[in-house]
Amino acid sequence: MTSTAAAPPPRAYRRLSVEERRTQLLGAALSLFAHRAPDEVSLDEVAAVAGVSRPLVYRYFPGGRQQLYEAALRSAADELKLCFTEPAVGPPTERVSRVLDRYLGFVDEHDAGFSALLQGGSVAETSRTTAIVDGVRRAAAEQILLHLGRGEDPGQRPAGPRLRMMVRTWIAAVEAASLIWLDEEKQPPAAELRGWLVDHLIALLAATAATDRETASAMAELLALETAEGPAGRLAGLVIPAVGGAAHLLPGPVASD
Repeated sequence: MTSTAAAPPPRAYRRLSVEERRTQLLGAALSLFAHRAPDEVSLDEVAAVAGVSRPLVYRYFPGGRQQLYEAALRSAADELKLCFTEPAVGPPTERVSRVLDRYLGFVDEHDAGFSALLQGGSVAETSRTTAIVDGVRRAAAEQILLHLGRGEDPGQRPAGPRLRMMVRTWIAAVEAASLIWLDEEKQPPAAELRGWLVDHLIALLAATAATDRETASAMAELLALETAEGPAGRLAGLVIPAVGGAAHLLPGPVASD
């Protein structure tokens, strides 16, 4: 008599907790929003990716796609804010370099969704989604100011209006460069783009320091922490010879009476 192998026992089904299920649905939504504009993603697709029914998605997000999108956006915003969190260890420009490496990694991973998020124009865009995105920008600016020695931490002075405007301008430039980078099929390479953006920050600091005493003080403190091998030292080695030909633009000696 031939023996028949026993069938494997059925896999035990583990019921997810409310929080686990919500996290699962948000993960499925983010995987879709990462590559397509929000208004191109249906709840049926979210349900299929999560391996659940459409009514279950509605049970957790009764507001439908809009509520799901806003929840996914908050989740992505929290992740993006973490990209800008960096311990105050080492030269400031090297810290900013690490911040940008994480930021550009996020942009690379969420390419189409990142473009839809920042460029707007989606039917899913509301005052709430705009506020979420603006919150990321403000949080990013505050983190950069901390690396410039200006912030709310003990021992730091608050940033003045010119320095704060300069940093927020740089954050806007980083956003714009990221979108152009995606449009240009992620060229130049991310490491090259990161170096260029750090150079922009140093150049903006120098230009603002020329007419703002507080920014000049912040830049002097930053340069004291930099090394010849770091981003600031490298840029100085490139720029100082390049501007040597501008000596004729400087005012001549004042004639004495």
